[in-house]
Parts: sequence; structure tokens; C-alpha cells
Amino acid sequence: MIKNHHFSPLKVSAEQNVAEIISGLIPFDYVESQHIEETLAWIQSGSPIFRLQKPDIPPKHLVSYFILFDEKAQKVLLVDHKKAQLWLPAGGHVEPGENPHETVRRECLEELGISAKFWCMNPLFLTSTMTAGHTARHTDVSFWYVLQGNQRVHYEFDSREFTSIRWFGFNDLPYEISDPHMRRFIQKLKGLL
Repeated sequence: MIKNHHFSPLKVSAEQNVAEIISGLIPFDYVESQHIEETLAWIQSGSPIFRLQKPDIPPKHLVSYFILFDEKAQKVLLVDHKKAQLWLPAGGHVEPGENPHETVRRECLEELGISAKFWCMNPLFLTSTMTAGHTARHTDVSFWYVLQGNQRVHYEFDSREFTSIRWFGFNDLPYEISDPHMRRFIQKLKGLL
């Protein structure tokens, strides 16, 4: 007689889930390859990966960026971030146990008042960057997601966090006052078009 075995699915930890997302990325260049390798080693070390207390505890933690992309117009939406004093993608810190994809959904509603429509379901890019601006310096390990956007739509934005928002064409991005990896992100995005 054959016994029926009931197998319960193994529960995957939030850290394992993040590691799987990162492992699925195809690096754009040597720098992204290094960031992926270092981030996977950081997760496997057992260090805390989610921010527990503002602004910098632990001093290295996960962030989900999202960039609205108007593919027809070949433009991206950036926000003039008050604390960082840079033109950045919108986004925020990944909450403890949260999937970075869900962070994008939550932050998109909070910061732009819209539901996220993913241009690509997986993050396009991963970076590890020392922060700038008015907050205590720390390292943001950032997933870069791309959402569908339309430059003709008026988006309400969170004026507590941003001075303004603006659409930029690929040739007029303010690289010198943006995330230091913005140029490489745009090159990777253009390579998919």
C-alpha cells in the first residue's frame, strides 16, 4: 500500500527572497557585477538588510527605486529630493520582511498617488551607494525598477519629500546632480529598447 505524503512548502525567508531577486539580475557591466556579488555575500553573512531605524540603522540597508518611463517619448521622471539635494528616481526603504517589488507599489501610492504599472516586473539594475545630502551617511543597496509613465499626465507628488518632479529626455538628464549610477542605468535601459 502506498501512503499519501503531505509535503508543506518550505517557507522562504525575506532575505532568501531578496537573494533570489538579485541572483536573477543580468549585470550590465563590471561595476554591477561587483555590486551583485558583494550584496549576495552581505545577505549570506546574516547581517541585517532592512532599515530598522531612521536614518542609518543598520548603516547598510535595502532601497527600492522606481523610475517612471514614457517609452514613446523616451523620457524618464525624476524627483528633486529635498534631503539628498539630487534629482533621483522616486522610491523608499524596503520595510523589514517586505518584498522590494511591494515597496515600489507602496511608495508609488505614497509619493505620486498612483498605482504602479510595471514596465518590467523584475528590477532592471542593482547598485550600492554611499548616500549624500542632509542625512547621516550610510550605504543604500538599491533595486532599480522601471514603471510605465506618461509625460502628458499630471502627477501629484509628496511635497514633504520633493521640491518638484520633472521629465527628462535621455540627452538632458542632470547626471552631475543625480545618483552616481544614473548614466549606467540609462545605458542599460536603452540597451533593452
